[in-house]
Amino acid sequence: MENFTNDAIDTKVLPRYEQVTLTSLQASYWKVVLLGVAAVFVLLVAVLITIFYLVDEVVNQKALLFGGLAVLFVLVLFLSRVSFRKKAYAFRQHDVIYRKGIIATNTMVIPYNRVQHVALHEGLVSRWFGLAKVEIFTAGGVSSDIEIPGIRKEEAEDIKQLLMGKIQKQL
Repeated sequence: MENFTNDAIDTKVLPRYEQVTLTSLQASYWKVVLLGVAAVFVLLVAVLITIFYLVDEVVNQKALLFGGLAVLFVLVLFLSRVSFRKKAYAFRQHDVIYRKGIIATNTMVIPYNRVQHVALHEGLVSRWFGLAKVEIFTAGGVSSDIEIPGIRKEEAEDIKQLLMGKIQKQL
């Protein structure tokens, strides 16, 4: 312990994750998002129609309820589009970067030596478009730390193999 040093690091010379060119999600993933939003609103319309037939007092409020639902639909579409456009990822030599967020942008940088497990998921609708989601798990959590949706299935498999190789090197 007699030779212990704890020199300061010049943070100005550290590599900047902000300068990395991130890869956007596949354009066809927007169709998956649209189908999900449409399914939810079709269900809401079905519930409203059922309520109209069961409760007589609500019948006079049809225009207001459907107008509110239409405004909500447009708002959800807008926010979904903004969210879709903000999501991006990059794989560097030592880490993975994932950015998301609507109002506040959240950028996660996870070094490969923290990765414990990698999963690849294909949802029913995503499979129709040849897309998959890569989930990256680190130590200490039950859920994944990063979920990158909207990646071509072949690329997602390559990413999984890359990360599994990095995990094997650690062992």
